Amino acid sequence: MINDIFNILLPQVSLGFFIILQFVLGMVLSPRLYKLARIISIVGISISIVFLSTVQVEPQYFGFRNSIMSDSYTLLFDFLILLCGFFVALLTKNLIKSQKSNAHTINGILLSAIFGAMSVISANDFLTLFVSMEVLGFSSYFLIACAKGYHSKEASFKYLITSAVSTGVFLFGVSYLYGVTGSLNFTEIYSYITEQDTSILYSTASIMIVLGLVSKLAVFPFANWIADVYKGCETSILAFLSTIPKLATFGILCRLLVFPLSNSFELTFVIALSSILTAFWANTYAIREKNVKVILACSAAANSSYIFLTAGLVSVYNLSTVIFYLICYTIMNIGAFAFLNVYGDSNKMNVSDFAGYFHKNHGLAGAYAISILALAGIPITSGFIAKIYLFTAIVNSGFIFVPFLLALLLLMVVALFYYLKILLPLFDEKDKNTNIEKLKPSFSQKFVLITSAIITIILGCYPEIIIELCRFIAYNI
Repeated sequence: MINDIFNILLPQVSLGFFIILQFVLGMVLSPRLYKLARIISIVGISISIVFLSTVQVEPQYFGFRNSIMSDSYTLLFDFLILLCGFFVALLTKNLIKSQKSNAHTINGILLSAIFGAMSVISANDFLTLFVSMEVLGFSSYFLIACAKGYHSKEASFKYLITSAVSTGVFLFGVSYLYGVTGSLNFTEIYSYITEQDTSILYSTASIMIVLGLVSKLAVFPFANWIADVYKGCETSILAFLSTIPKLATFGILCRLLVFPLSNSFELTFVIALSSILTAFWANTYAIREKNVKVILACSAAANSSYIFLTAGLVSVYNLSTVIFYLICYTIMNIGAFAFLNVYGDSNKMNVSDFAGYFHKNHGLAGAYAISILALAGIPITSGFIAKIYLFTAIVNSGFIFVPFLLALLLLMVVALFYYLKILLPLFDEKDKNTNIEKLKPSFSQKFVLITSAIITIILGCYPEIIIELCRFIAYNI
């Protein structure tokens, strides 16, 4: 057990220490020391990132009776989750200032969510995966509800109901899969299905497991929650919600599709159909929307559908595409929500409310524009390279999937309309000389926004090293 902790779980254990510390300090310290909560979270996440160097990845390490594992794949996703958690912790300044008495509790829950996401990535059986998903899920419910006001509570309740239904679907699928294979362990299930002919029950179980998992991605049939939840959520929590649960879900989903769920031909077409329906719904819904949060919610669902389709067409090349797309997407998405976090007033998030802001906030609005352009897939940004890489992966998957690619291309062109709807008001000349507010970001907000914009441009201009790393990790999964 000690060897397992030091070889695989040291980052999570160190994070667990800071989770306990946050809750204890929340009970004994005065609310006047609320600033300490954010500092503790940042330090805790930083130490966990350092402890990633202790994790054994070559060869693969299996611990706690094969219930968890580590390799280069889990190490990369753990790093991405911790990096996003670091950025989110920097953005929570306004939130904890408004919730001084609960600052340590909120930060403790944020660290718990990061802990749960890392545990999801490391899971090697469905029992461990389910418990880890629930840790991530319950932390998310509380984070969504932590802001003051009715809308955040409503958003949390809607997310809870959707997650409860999807968890039921997931558990039904797991129970059927256990009935077919007699095991919950990924390795044992994979060994069984490679030696046996698959059945309809196995395909049904695989479909239910995948559809249950992807509720956090806002993919059909669990897509409707995202617009209302994003609209009622505080911006720093949106930066969390749009990145860390997605990284955890796609990280474990790809491993499932490569191993225990890899022998279901029907599952591939269910994924393709679900992806197209989600992309159609999200991109058409966003066209008539004026609220920036809702538009970015639709963008999140649409991008999830693109990645979901590519992940379903299982191959080493496609897996490397998914990893690269996730890296690019999380960085540019955090940049977009960092600007909204600087803007601050969640009640004024219509596209017209940002009219002319570039003329008095050149650097901030420019960095925000880079993130939106990257989400739209405009050249010299990482989003453009990621989408080209994604198109190539789908084409290489076979002629039968070309119609799905053509549908995605058409929907991505439609998506340009609502990205421009966000972007163009920033440069509106008629508001140039009016009383536009000059934003006053904190150092941490400015750091997150500028850093994400710089990384987005660097990945767009020099993606080769990261692409090679993604291919190496995909090959060695």
